[in-house]
Amino acid sequence: MASLTPPPALLVLAAGMSSRYGGKSKQTDGMGPAGETLLDYSVFDALAAGFSRVVFIIRREGESEFRDRVVRRLEPHLPVDLVFQDLNDLPAGFSTPDSRQKPWGTGHAVWAARHAIHEPFCVINADDYYGTASFAAMGAFLRSLPPDQNPAPWSMVGFPLRNTLSEHGRVARGLCSVNPSGLLSSVEELTDIYRTPSGAENRTPDSPPRPLTGDETVSMNMWGFTPSVFDTFGAEFSRFLAASISSPSAEFYIPLGVDAAIRSNAATCRVLPTDSQWFGVTWPDDRPRVVDAIKALVASGRYRSPLWS
Repeated sequence: MASLTPPPALLVLAAGMSSRYGGKSKQTDGMGPAGETLLDYSVFDALAAGFSRVVFIIRREGESEFRDRVVRRLEPHLPVDLVFQDLNDLPAGFSTPDSRQKPWGTGHAVWAARHAIHEPFCVINADDYYGTASFAAMGAFLRSLPPDQNPAPWSMVGFPLRNTLSEHGRVARGLCSVNPSGLLSSVEELTDIYRTPSGAENRTPDSPPRPLTGDETVSMNMWGFTPSVFDTFGAEFSRFLAASISSPSAEFYIPLGVDAAIRSNAATCRVLPTDSQWFGVTWPDDRPRVVDAIKALVASGRYRSPLWS
């Protein structure tokens, strides 16, 4: 019997402001031999893993450049939709303060796609490389989902922390607790993690340094969701706004929504192990390493060049 689950979609978060990248757009920065962006390789791997279409979350003011640098190259190969992450797109009863300038965060970006996605889907960052095996694992999980399961069966690809650190500055990671059944128990967003000789360290202004071994499982924002996530995140985003709307820098992160769903038994989250090597760009000095890594993957035969030839 044919599966009742439709092919999954890919949701790419590409609305970030690249504040630590010198103001240049990481999302459209060509790093492959023929000018490919990191998200080109993610879309290529997703297509090979059975994903049917891609939806990009972008900033409205970046639409023209994004269409020229990204959409034009992808449209011959799969359906592409754009969704704008709008500061004023809030749940009923809330309005954006005049002081708010930055986006509301990755959880809000996912919620912004609620009118564009009606099938199981995977969320990724535009400026991260996740690897072929990660998309294969996520695609297999999403294609196997029974319809209308309760609690909602979500998933996350987990990476060891040591494989996700930058040599050039702090990074933000979702620190995960995984139970013996392989389900996510909780996820804690740590926004200032630094590499150290013994592993890593989380440093915040208000707390003593927190040592980390580097073996911890972390989220790199590669999540598998069912459409139920939109109602769940909408409710949690409302709670976030009620407490934090006046803070100009507070953000509603995906892990906040996932953690709340797990605690309320609205969802489970399967952690999918991967042997893929992650890399990405947080700081400008990360770029040469990423360019060299892509060059090596092309030389090994993993990808052709040009990628979309």
